[in-house]
Amino acid sequence: MATKVEAKTEKLYECEVKRRRVRASGTGYEPFWKIKNVDEALGDGDTEFRCKDCHGALKVHKRHIANGPASHAAHKLKSDAEHCAGILVRAAEESRPARLSSTPVQ
Repeated sequence: MATKVEAKTEKLYECEVKRRRVRASGTGYEPFWKIKNVDEALGDGDTEFRCKDCHGALKVHKRHIANGPASHAAHKLKSDAEHCAGILVRAAEESRPARLSSTPVQ
């Protein structure tokens, strides 16, 4: 008889944030993605986040109380969480192949 599989709580503590740097030619800026701890990214005032594994959009949760959960992120789309190489949401889906997000953040 099949048993119901509980979903694990998804918490990502590292993500990619969008930054700007001076171009090699020295004229103007170019965007790039940098891996950062979520708590550090929130402290630096970063506003654009994506998953470092599947490049999907993330929802960021900031720590509000001292003994509460640490600042973390979670996928906005369930399909991204199910296929992300960095996180497996359900134990029964561990054999599911990892892939990039169907709607990656550019």
